[in-house]
Amino acid sequence: MINRHRGEIPVVLLLLPFIAGIACGIWNAYEQPYTWVGILLALLATVFIALNIAYQTLRLYHYRWIGTLLIIPILFLTGLLFTLSRNELNHADHFSRQQAKYLLVNINSEPSVKSEVTRFTADIVSAYDGKAYHHTTGTMLIAVKDKLATNLFYGEQLLIPANYSAPDPPFNLGEFNYKQYLANKHIHQQAYLYPGQYRVLGSGKGNQLISYALQTRQQLVDKLRHNMKDTTAMAVASTLILGYKADLSADVMQTYAKTGTIHILSVSGGHVAILLGLLVYILGFLPNKQTRVFKAVIILMVIWAYAVLTGLSPAVCRAAVMITLIIAGKTYSRQLNSLNLLAVSAFVLLLYDPYLLTDVGFQLSYLAVAGILILQPVIYGLLSIRNKWLDKLWLACSVSVAAQAFTFPLSLYYFHQFPAYFIVSNLLIVLPVGLIMYAGLLLLVLPQWPWVSQALGWLLEKSILMMNRMLAFVEQLPFASINKVWITPMELVLLSCIVLMVAYFLYSKNKRAFIATAIGCLLLFTSFSVRKINADNKNMVIFLNARKQQAIVFKHGEKGVVITNMQPADKAFSYSVQPCLDSMQIEDYRLLPFTADVHNPYLLKKDALVAFGTKNSCC
Repeated sequence: MINRHRGEIPVVLLLLPFIAGIACGIWNAYEQPYTWVGILLALLATVFIALNIAYQTLRLYHYRWIGTLLIIPILFLTGLLFTLSRNELNHADHFSRQQAKYLLVNINSEPSVKSEVTRFTADIVSAYDGKAYHHTTGTMLIAVKDKLATNLFYGEQLLIPANYSAPDPPFNLGEFNYKQYLANKHIHQQAYLYPGQYRVLGSGKGNQLISYALQTRQQLVDKLRHNMKDTTAMAVASTLILGYKADLSADVMQTYAKTGTIHILSVSGGHVAILLGLLVYILGFLPNKQTRVFKAVIILMVIWAYAVLTGLSPAVCRAAVMITLIIAGKTYSRQLNSLNLLAVSAFVLLLYDPYLLTDVGFQLSYLAVAGILILQPVIYGLLSIRNKWLDKLWLACSVSVAAQAFTFPLSLYYFHQFPAYFIVSNLLIVLPVGLIMYAGLLLLVLPQWPWVSQALGWLLEKSILMMNRMLAFVEQLPFASINKVWITPMELVLLSCIVLMVAYFLYSKNKRAFIATAIGCLLLFTSFSVRKINADNKNMVIFLNARKQQAIVFKHGEKGVVITNMQPADKAFSYSVQPCLDSMQIEDYRLLPFTADVHNPYLLKKDALVAFGTKNSCC
């Protein structure tokens, strides 16, 4: 399919070696010398430019493969160079390389408060060694357990002690790699502060545009809170419309995740598309030819203002860049291929920050849009429906299926669950989400008029509560979510190849694609079966590191015993113990305290003595 249309999607093909270079840089990111990368890139680029200048003289049109041979390593090295240079640990003035007693830091994110602890990231601008301040670079995650810290805000400058440590790596099987997660966000150190360990020296040290956007968003969140009574509805509204997630509960997140609709809780392309539709409608009275540039400027200003207001998430930036290119093309009567636009937006964002490639939101956003662009027309063409409304329903279903098909391998790999009724859930929320967005935007844009604002707040609240009830109903249906599915990286690649082969078969009806799909499915099921057989025949003891808690897992096939004083509802259990049980495919387990005595066919525990098979130990 790509080979047949390679002339139509040149940017897509050029993006692939660039991404490969970024991936190589991320996997080899720690303190690697990269001077040779720049020298080799400059050499290849010089040769490429020289050959283009002498293109006619040397009659290189007979050897077009030379250009391809050069452009691929050039793009690969460009991605590699940008990634290595973006890694803060490669900078000589990184604060972790400096001897210091105190650090001067600027808060560069909106502080969040949970469980009386205020967390934020900060740029380390100077290090004080007792004699003088030295310029430094780098970012740190800071947590402050102090009631006064709830008043901290973006752009404030603090003086803190140089007591920091690297985040802990995952200690247990299946545990989330928080250290790698922070490293992908350029954070390699963290500090925990108590009252009296920090001093506020000033404010206004951040980007003024972002500072203004955060203050404006907080005012808009307060306006929602003032006009809505239900706290859950208010939290969903502020998340869905403004990207403000501080008030969102874990239960609500779980409901949306299990029904396959969690994407609406992250401001993304769909939200931007709704705003674009509203702007086009409002500006529809202007004549097209005379005011097309003016309309384009107004629309783009509002779109980018909304992107900044909602936090510049990867999905919003992708949508904003694509809309910018589309509007620019239409304004000057240029036809642009949608896949090329998608690739250009990825180029722009990855040039800004190559580590966005590791962001789950970035990956899922681009895969979803790629699925819609590539697979949706094929799926929609499978049925021809004459009824107008049924045809619209089938159109919505084809969009949902196409997006889900391209994203579900990655979703399965990261989140270990699959929403069985995702089509139903997404169809049920189409109208409520549109109503919520329009009512919410109208409420936020209009002045605070008591009757009008309260009426819009009531409509917004009832729409969200209705949507939550519908999703809760879907969540309670039998087999609504297939949980605890763990796949290996190799199975992820295999599953992704199967999806691509299915898409190619639907597009071309090629028998080889069908055969390749069947072989891929056979290999995937074989891999699942082998892992299941190995897991069911394995007996082992795992001592878990649950930080301040203790846990010992005794695995006997698919059954097990967990000796711990934690409860399943505890955060430490769900973070350290449950992922271990799920990743080892322990489906049936008993939970026992350390003081309990138990006897069963494969485990004997008496006081502090534990006998498991032929092994004895004390706990």
